[in-house]
Amino acid sequence: MSKSAVKISLDLLSNPLCEQDQDLLNMVTALDTAMKRMDAFNQEKVNQIQKTVIEPLKKFGSVFPSLNMAVKRREQALQDYRRLQAKVEKYEEKEKTGPVLAKLHQAREELRPVREDFEAKNRQLLEEMPRFYGSRLDYFQPSFESLIRAQVVYYSEMHKIFGDLTQQLDQPGHSDEQRERENEAKLSELRALSIVADD
Repeated sequence: MSKSAVKISLDLLSNPLCEQDQDLLNMVTALDTAMKRMDAFNQEKVNQIQKTVIEPLKKFGSVFPSLNMAVKRREQALQDYRRLQAKVEKYEEKEKTGPVLAKLHQAREELRPVREDFEAKNRQLLEEMPRFYGSRLDYFQPSFESLIRAQVVYYSEMHKIFGDLTQQLDQPGHSDEQRERENEAKLSELRALSIVADD
């Protein structure tokens, strides 16, 4: 919006009417100055939001690929563990012969490091996931506070800019109703011209 407001004020400044009427030129110059101030504060707000909100959100989002990889590694370890556990259970159900006991022993030996790997990955996720989720609020709260502060500063400055502009352009002793009546009277005069008469 501020870019379009600056464009409007520049277009008004380049209008030939401003060259003919010093009061209009003064009002449009005041508007142009206010719009440029508004644009500068808007850009400052955008930069502040980029630095304190957008960049931290992107940084936080970059944590997710490694988190997702840890979950996938745990799932893969769980699948390996279940596959080997099923193998052990299959040999335990068979008749206890020499070759079956040897295969059972070998399957149990294969299962032990896989189970330890799964349990370690599972334990790590069980310990760290609650802390990760709990830290989200602590991480984002300063960003949201900064967003709110940036908005407060921006709108406070906008109030000041437009308050100053109103004082510069305001005609003392005129109420809004009087201004409206004056505008209607001027429009009526324009409508009365023969070049704008309805056909």
